[in-house]
Amino acid sequence: MKLASIETFVVGNPPPGWGGRYFLFVKLTTACGVVGYGEMYTASFGAHTVARMAEDVFGKDLIDEDPFKIERMWRRVYSRGYSSRPDISLMGVMSGLEMACWDIIGKALDRPVHALIGGKLHERLRSYTYLYPDADMDQDSFYEDPDASAAMAARYVEEGFTAVKFDPAGAYTTVDPHMPELEVIDRSARFLKALREAVGTRADLLFGTHGQFSPSGAKRMARVMEQYDPLWFEEPTPPERPEIMAEVARSTTIPVATGERLTTKYEFARVLELGAANILQMNLGRVGGILEAKKIASMAEAFYAHIAPHLYCGPIVGAANIQVSATCPNFLILESIRQWDGFHAEILKEPVQWEDGYVIVSDEPGLGVELNEEVARAHPFEGDNGLHLTTTEIGDTRWT
Repeated sequence: MKLASIETFVVGNPPPGWGGRYFLFVKLTTACGVVGYGEMYTASFGAHTVARMAEDVFGKDLIDEDPFKIERMWRRVYSRGYSSRPDISLMGVMSGLEMACWDIIGKALDRPVHALIGGKLHERLRSYTYLYPDADMDQDSFYEDPDASAAMAARYVEEGFTAVKFDPAGAYTTVDPHMPELEVIDRSARFLKALREAVGTRADLLFGTHGQFSPSGAKRMARVMEQYDPLWFEEPTPPERPEIMAEVARSTTIPVATGERLTTKYEFARVLELGAANILQMNLGRVGGILEAKKIASMAEAFYAHIAPHLYCGPIVGAANIQVSATCPNFLILESIRQWDGFHAEILKEPVQWEDGYVIVSDEPGLGVELNEEVARAHPFEGDNGLHLTTTEIGDTRWT
């Protein structure tokens, strides 16, 4: 079996756009006609540029290769250009290609990926969602209104969710880290209080940030958070220096979570060794792929650390998250985009199965999902490739 061709899909995500303005899918086909799908999660370059990058990597490093030889292809790509170090864009590209290879492997063997990387330990996976406003709500005001968010959290809990995520501390900026203003600390406390009163002990609260704070600022924020017992404090400081994040982790009783901006086992190893976080949020479309994520989860297991795969992209990354999570004894919780409904269901031939707050693990061959190419082609992304996104465009990763 040999890899013969690649096709990329840069798909515009229609309003309300939860999961990002666009999704980056890849389709690999073998010489004998087996098809595998993957997805890339990278925004360092424009969407169409990343698609060309995937074609470049495939043409130079994967074409005519046996898709079963994951390690050989991965090492070749990781080391291309005399690099051999974590590169978030290159590994985002490789993640999608590697994911598609696993989809091919599973289909060729008529087995789900989880059966090939340790076997299914969990039949269903606890999931959480970010708090999203309804279509008739003003998005900017919703994200600053603790009562509106509390009401939405209560509604989600009635639907079956046992955890919700929110980020009241403000949008990510290019001049972080900073010291949070008293008004921001007060608003965050009001959000936590309102949500805790709304859901009681029926749901965990996941406090998100975007690596915004200096260590002293994160400690101040954590002190007001502790009385509401959130499940985690996400990325309290930027990702470059996990030793600084470890200082924050040691100062609070709230578990620290991190990982959506990290790639490869090497960056996650530093997090674990330094005690910077006990909950790892690798994104399968960025971290280096399925096998790399499994290695990271196994490293975390030896540190008694949890995994909570991140998802702010499309449902093929979500499907890969599910395949890995199903095999991991240290799995904690899985990010969903609502109930995997809306466009996240439409873009697949059969949607991810979600019931009462849990994702049901598929036993279908490969990743367990199939891209609906007709829908993908009907929604081409024709954006300007820029990164100047507004708070209304990308929801929980709110960039300015």
